[in-house]
Amino acid sequence: MNTQMVAGQSVSRETYDDLVTFRDLVTKWTPKINLIAPSTVPDMWERHIVDSAQLYAFTSKSFAHWVDLGSGGGFPGIVMAIFAKVDVADARFTLIESDQRKATFLRTAARQLSLNVTVISERIDQTAPQEADIVSARALAPLSALFPMTSRHLKEDGKALFHKGKGAATEIADARRDWSFALEQHDSITDPAARLLIIQRISRVSE
Repeated sequence: MNTQMVAGQSVSRETYDDLVTFRDLVTKWTPKINLIAPSTVPDMWERHIVDSAQLYAFTSKSFAHWVDLGSGGGFPGIVMAIFAKVDVADARFTLIESDQRKATFLRTAARQLSLNVTVISERIDQTAPQEADIVSARALAPLSALFPMTSRHLKEDGKALFHKGKGAATEIADARRDWSFALEQHDSITDPAARLLIIQRISRVSE
């Protein structure tokens, strides 16, 4: 099989081509609805696609339902669905994005790329609980604000995958005041100051 490397992972030619197509879609739509900061468009492959793609290394490849919170321009939700299209063909993805214009873009991308994606254009805290095996979020909110949203949509034995910047340690400390959780941290391959957080067994600390 003809393969390519993305974020240190070997992917099929189909997966690589889908990522390129997605990059081109984001480039086309960004001037209209600001999917990503215009200044990052020239570096999109590294700043957004590779940064999102590195999360996939921390999945078990046995998940059935992945929920991405505040999906925005599709990072990491659409990127993860592209990876899973070959690896975990039966897995379904739910992207929650309240901005109607961004939700329209996400539906367009999912349709053009033939992804098993449903887009819900509602507020995260008003969306029916999703019972997800995996919940992801990137640049959405501090951990203490993410946890109520995540616990609403994550199965009891599920896993949360979050991108966090240089303030990760502070966010973790703040969250521990009100929440109990199992935490695993990994260095980001795109930003030496950033961290990837793998979190399980999230529960609110009893007062």
